[in-house]
Amino acid sequence: MCFILCVLGLQAQVQTYTYNENVRTLRAVRACDVDEAGQVRAVRPFLVLNDEAIDGSDAENTLHISFDEMSHDVHLYTYTVRHMKADWSGESGLFTNDYLKGFTTQDITDYTHSQNTSRAYTHYEFLFPNADMTLTLSGNYLLSIYEDGNPDKRVAEVRFCVLEPLTKIEANVRSNTDLEFNGRYQQIDVDVTTTAISVNDPNEVRVLVRQNNRTDNEVWVARPTFMERNKLRYINMKALIFEGGNEYHHFDAFSTYYAGTGIDRVYYENGDYHALLFTDEPASGQYIHHPDADGLSLVNAERTSDSDTEAEYMWVHWTLSTDKPWFDGAVYIGGDLFGNDCSLRNRMQYDADAKCYWLAALIKQGGYDYQYWFVPKNKTTTTQRVDGSYWQTENEYTVYVYWRPFGSRYDRLVGLITRRCG
Repeated sequence: MCFILCVLGLQAQVQTYTYNENVRTLRAVRACDVDEAGQVRAVRPFLVLNDEAIDGSDAENTLHISFDEMSHDVHLYTYTVRHMKADWSGESGLFTNDYLKGFTTQDITDYTHSQNTSRAYTHYEFLFPNADMTLTLSGNYLLSIYEDGNPDKRVAEVRFCVLEPLTKIEANVRSNTDLEFNGRYQQIDVDVTTTAISVNDPNEVRVLVRQNNRTDNEVWVARPTFMERNKLRYINMKALIFEGGNEYHHFDAFSTYYAGTGIDRVYYENGDYHALLFTDEPASGQYIHHPDADGLSLVNAERTSDSDTEAEYMWVHWTLSTDKPWFDGAVYIGGDLFGNDCSLRNRMQYDADAKCYWLAALIKQGGYDYQYWFVPKNKTTTTQRVDGSYWQTENEYTVYVYWRPFGSRYDRLVGLITRRCG
């Protein structure tokens, strides 16, 4: 079975991280994907560099960034932006005025207190770029949010990219791999047409492939398999074989009155709402298709006019049944709801009496995709231990092409596609 990725898409990768327990539900979406009622379409946006700069005048090319602080106290938050290396290992080394026009910092002044919620919170939001901060170069950017005017008091960050569309990318995803045929894996082959740029050495170009916005299994490729005239070909590379995984689980916690999809029951206890998900078990048998959003999430609450300020925070409870713990690694809940990261906040604990792994996390009302990730000691994350892995699984693959010609001071993002396969 063969899937084709061949058109530049309008969805790509934004990553969000929070560093303060009181800061939650950090989101970065395109301004055009937020309607008048504050509802957000679940997409992963990127920005496109035009002839001069990105100034926030185009809603399709502007990020709407928002987060909640879990009180009704008003905090002074400020943000700044830095240009980063392609692999995010550090800053690119450019001067601020090389990539940014206008101010270097901005205060976040748009905030609204929650209304009629069991837990008080304050919703902050802003648009970026804007008339006061304009971007002029392609590549990776890190937007840092900090408190009280002190950069050392970082509370959150957003990683996003700016595309300079100078290459054409074609990619083929197939189940015929060097490891198996129609088994557990998917092979990605990539062609990059470089007619609009002058590549003197293939080492000037680096290709990154991600599956469902995950960084734990992302793959960097430095040299192509073949180099033809105006084309770099990354064909039949073992490094570009991914686990197919399985379709994401899903729950919909839009109501505090009754159980939505994936939820066994909803109840109120000790001043908080709780959503108890149905117990999951390690997958067995054949692949069964069901629609998912490849790990995306969406804030949504019934009987509200503005989910941003009227949605409740609920304790969501996951349970994974297994007779004994797995001592050779750890189990995590994966997906955008936890930033596609593996940390203590999404690591499951084992209950020997109940014979299950469990996790409870405070989540804002909405619809969420999730997977079970098993991380063996000193090895790569796998879905096979719990959810299984199948070649038929629908996944979203994103291909990035970075170009750093000889003598250049930074990594330019000159190509990007993202498409779902399956």
